[in-house]
Amino acid sequence: MQALSNARPGESYTVKWMFGLPDILEFLHSRHVEEGSTIQVIQQCRDSVIIGAQDVRLVLGHEVAERIKV
Repeated sequence: MQALSNARPGESYTVKWMFGLPDILEFLHSRHVEEGSTIQVIQQCRDSVIIGAQDVRLVLGHEVAERIKV
């Protein structure tokens, strides 16, 4: 298990667990990013991660990506 911020671009991962502020978790759940879901890491940037979950693309800051384990 590793942090999403350390995941390799182009790979698909299953979200094992995630924690953070309730508002952020609610936002992610509404975009299909939750425990057990499959996400794809599209690109690692200097201070963010671009992911895809189903038909949604999101840019997450490293502080959020550190709290998602895949």
